[in-house]
Amino acid sequence: MEFAIIGAGMSGLTCAQRLTAAGHGVRLFDKGRGPGGRMSARRAEVDGETLHFDHGAQFFTAHDQRFLRQVEEWEADGVVARWPEAGSDAWVGTPAMNAPIKAMAAKADVQFGVRIEGIRAVGTGWRLVGPDAPRDLFDAVISAVPAEQVAPLLATDAPDIAALAQATVSDPCWTLMVAFDAQPNLPDTLRTEGAIGWMARNASKPGRGPAECWVVQGSPAWSREYLECDKGEVAERLLGALGRKAGGELPRVRHVDAHRWRYALCGEAGEGALWDADTRIGACGDWLRGPRVENAFLSGLELAQKVLDHG
Repeated sequence: MEFAIIGAGMSGLTCAQRLTAAGHGVRLFDKGRGPGGRMSARRAEVDGETLHFDHGAQFFTAHDQRFLRQVEEWEADGVVARWPEAGSDAWVGTPAMNAPIKAMAAKADVQFGVRIEGIRAVGTGWRLVGPDAPRDLFDAVISAVPAEQVAPLLATDAPDIAALAQATVSDPCWTLMVAFDAQPNLPDTLRTEGAIGWMARNASKPGRGPAECWVVQGSPAWSREYLECDKGEVAERLLGALGRKAGGELPRVRHVDAHRWRYALCGEAGEGALWDADTRIGACGDWLRGPRVENAFLSGLELAQKVLDHG
């Protein structure tokens, strides 16, 4: 069959990888500018130096044997490494969190910068709807986007999937990216309460440069309270909270920015993956299993297996 997968994050790419290996045709469409999704990395040019920030997922763990095998392959390819500072079972992409996603996307047929707003039945096939959507017909469509984006995408043609997605609510996260000219008086990683839920020194991760780049993530409750605020105000507030954690004093700031993740930490719908063999519409993503990179991978893998088992 010819598949259209909407969303080229971990779950979509994993599903595509398995379906392609089984001989199906697969094309992926993602509204982002490049690979990464919530495993994205950000760069900033300051005084002739490129600063790097993992401003989405900070690390991942692997427990299921299916994911462990994939992580071992990535390690052999040099796109992931262990990060002991975050725990004995913590892994990160190298040289940035999006490295394994980039490696997967490089082997797939992916179009970035394409916004898909819906699907429409045409005969026995499906056509994607959107300003940059292709005119081709597909035999099957798979949604691999956050729950909040599934509902409007599939409301008409897969109402049960849409309803489940609509009932699965994500937590937001404001993320501060800040670079200093010296190392602040802070541990390399810290989970905390209040405004800041997590902070990390990017330079402590393998494969990163020596620049003092820090990522500070607002807690879910704090991020929701300030969700619609200007990013300048949010950056100022999080920087102030970071200063208090450092004992009231921080080194000179070289660069500061903030990013709002509206759908940072997904809910958990209690399903592995969803596939309707009659309509040939499916859904995968961490929102079906819970907010972990491993769950996104497993959901994509399980959806592909459902397709192969039931057609």
